[in-house]
Amino acid sequence: MIKRIFDITLALIGALFLFPVFLITTILIFIEDGRPIFYRQKRLGLNGRTFWILKFRSMVNKSRSLSIQTLNSDPEITKVGRSIRRIKIDELPQLINVILGDMSLVGPRPCLPSLQASFNVNGKKRLEVKPGITGLAQINGNIHLTWEDRWKFDALYVKNQSLLLDLKIIIKTFLVIIFGEEKFKKIRLKFEK
Repeated sequence: MIKRIFDITLALIGALFLFPVFLITTILIFIEDGRPIFYRQKRLGLNGRTFWILKFRSMVNKSRSLSIQTLNSDPEITKVGRSIRRIKIDELPQLINVILGDMSLVGPRPCLPSLQASFNVNGKKRLEVKPGITGLAQINGNIHLTWEDRWKFDALYVKNQSLLLDLKIIIKTFLVIIFGEEKFKKIRLKFEK
């Protein structure tokens, strides 16, 4: 209950404070590539329940395979998309997912439902909490990690979760945004025994 109040309070403050960023991003996406402004995709949430995640659209508007992870070097990423992905502005609409209760500010990143079949023990642990906008894997290498390493971080988060840990992850997320994920890709699992 305390985590939910923490999430809603910070998400509402964040949405109000970042409204000008939402507005400018919306205008830039529309000018460069038209509509839609937002991208919706089904993701796995708490206990394996699916929900629609929201993002600012950062790629050209066409169908593509969901099984391929998109990197910033992908030629289908728009100019605006490249910028908003680098500083994580594309993830800001997920504050709405937090307010709706589908996500938390901090937790394992929500993955595609098709990935659930390949979960190991650590992968299954991630479904015991709400997914987050940021999490341990995101501040420790993110896309530079294997899925198995991401799931280790997710399981460690589930085991060690607290509001203090959430605050540390949020603060470090800002450092990742400022300095880039590449600077954090070789950090070892800090909570491992």
